[in-house]
Amino acid sequence: MSGDFVKIVEVGPRDGLQNEPYTVPTSLKLDLIDRLGETGLKVIESTSFVSDRAIPQMADAEELIAGLQRRANVRYPALVPNERGYDRARSVGVDEVALFTAASEAFNQRNINCNIEESLRRFAPVLHRARDDGVRVRGYVSTVLGCPYQGDVPIGDVVRVAEALFEAGCEEISLGDTIGVGTPRKAGEMLRAVSQSIPMAQLAVHFHDTYGQALANIMTCLEQGVRVVDSSVAGLGGCPYARGATGNVATEDVVYMLEGSGLQTGIDLQQLARVGDWIAGELGRPRSRAGQAVLKRH
Repeated sequence: MSGDFVKIVEVGPRDGLQNEPYTVPTSLKLDLIDRLGETGLKVIESTSFVSDRAIPQMADAEELIAGLQRRANVRYPALVPNERGYDRARSVGVDEVALFTAASEAFNQRNINCNIEESLRRFAPVLHRARDDGVRVRGYVSTVLGCPYQGDVPIGDVVRVAEALFEAGCEEISLGDTIGVGTPRKAGEMLRAVSQSIPMAQLAVHFHDTYGQALANIMTCLEQGVRVVDSSVAGLGGCPYARGATGNVATEDVVYMLEGSGLQTGIDLQQLARVGDWIAGELGRPRSRAGQAVLKRH
């Protein structure tokens, strides 16, 4: 594999918590973010400035950002769905945002109540203002390997949407298997197609582990040269619009696999395992496999 460092984008505080069935206290979210910052993680997705009605769990976005104890050299991006979300984020000092759309028309309609082209038009003023404000923008493309409503998603649609976000000004494009149906062969084919028009250095992968394929999918993508991986501590998460979709791949499992493959992350795995054990206990969720093994070993 070329390049021995892999950047982990920790999505637990946002993507991991957004589908919890009860309201997670802001204080617990802040504690989680702070503990994650102690592990060596450099990018921790903090929250989402979406409608309170759409994702009630993120209703405390302003309060959370106001209470954030920022660490030097750690980035805390937040998700914004549109210009209103961008206004809210900027009003409390967010300096890095992420936009999201899907490669599936059906998923976009169910998720953000518009088609793909409309979602891209909504992003135009956000990207324009972000450039003027010096705000870094990441783009998420979900359902890249399957959709709960339309089934298979053509690779050409994934490429088209990823290219549109990249050309509009997103500095990094995260390719998400939202419902976790992908397999290594399909993941590899998808990544190869997208990397024909977007530099591999500006691509990330985001796998859910519904069928237990996430680590294998990530390894296939690493072998092709991707060096940015999204993951969630303790495998927290799901998708409120994708019934049956289990959590993101666990950060502990990813770090263990990467280090065992000779790749560096800059993350203290033992400390990360302790954070995963703690938050799983707080939420009544199962621990990650690597996290449990690391803690038992030590």
